[in-house]
Amino acid sequence: MVEKKKIAVAMSGGVDSSTTAAILLDKGYDVFGVTMVLSDEGRGFTKEDSYDELSSVKDARKVCNMLDIKHYVMDLKDVFAKEVTNYFVDEYMSAHTPNPCVRCNHYIKFGRLLSECLKLGADYMATGHYVTIEKNEAGRYLIRRAADTHKDQSYVMYHLEQDVLSHIVFPLSKFTKTQTREMARSYNLPVANKKESQEICFIPNDDYKAYLRNHAKMHFEPGDIVDVHGNVLGRHDGLPLYTIGQRKGLGIAAAEPLYVVRLDSDKNQVIVGGNKDVFSLGLMAKNLHWIPFDSLEGPLETNAQIRYGKNVCKVTVYPLANNTAKVIFEKPQRAVTPGQSVVFYDGDILLGGGIITEPLK
Repeated sequence: MVEKKKIAVAMSGGVDSSTTAAILLDKGYDVFGVTMVLSDEGRGFTKEDSYDELSSVKDARKVCNMLDIKHYVMDLKDVFAKEVTNYFVDEYMSAHTPNPCVRCNHYIKFGRLLSECLKLGADYMATGHYVTIEKNEAGRYLIRRAADTHKDQSYVMYHLEQDVLSHIVFPLSKFTKTQTREMARSYNLPVANKKESQEICFIPNDDYKAYLRNHAKMHFEPGDIVDVHGNVLGRHDGLPLYTIGQRKGLGIAAAEPLYVVRLDSDKNQVIVGGNKDVFSLGLMAKNLHWIPFDSLEGPLETNAQIRYGKNVCKVTVYPLANNTAKVIFEKPQRAVTPGQSVVFYDGDILLGGGIITEPLK
């Protein structure tokens, strides 16, 4: 898999990262585990706990002790707050819907954590992500979708730079989740049957609305719910409680179903409309980053994914100044959401992506 011998494994205490460590050790690499402490809130943690009582730390340490490898705990709460949780709150306050996993991968896992692992003497860092990395004939690193398309996590990897990719290993790229669990059981890992966590790691009880209320109380100002023509239909309790495409929880009686079409932070309004109003002809995007090439010099016909888990659609990408782009869909797409990522693919090859700034009607 790699030539050099020392590999750090980012271990969350789950089955994927634990199996990753076992696989690499079985292949003869010099392996050590690293677990990040990112927040005083969220999954399995209370402020009274010490790091050793964190479920992620305890489970990762059990695995490392069983495999007889070193285990480090890294307190990255300060940088995580700066780059992820503050961003998360700020985006909602700006009437956007953020993707904290994209941000965390960029600045934390494959940023600060990778840097710290290299300082500890690692040649590479491995994670339990389901993504494929390969090198083309020109010596450039590429990212492909994983073999398990249901678990593929390439969508959140579009920002990775070439120098970062040169230090990353994804041992689970060719396996399905079922196969990973079978391997975990064959290695007798204590977390082999651990339930998979789906929630955002720093949000207690997966209740992001309560989290936002606690962290940005002054921003929850009631306002009007209006239709696409500006007619007032009702009242809302704060823009951060609504997302594009939302139907439930509007509290409005209407002859036809109503959906959130847009959030207007300047007027503090939730704009609603019929199903047809939720569709867009395209979008604008910023902070574009490309993987097979450094920049896009002209229009590109390709495929795009406008949110995690969404099917791809055919698009034409028109590069603009200041690392922005206009993206036109072959067919209108539903619920284009500012703050989310638009990610481009050529077959299973990840081309790049950017942050959606606005839909084009």
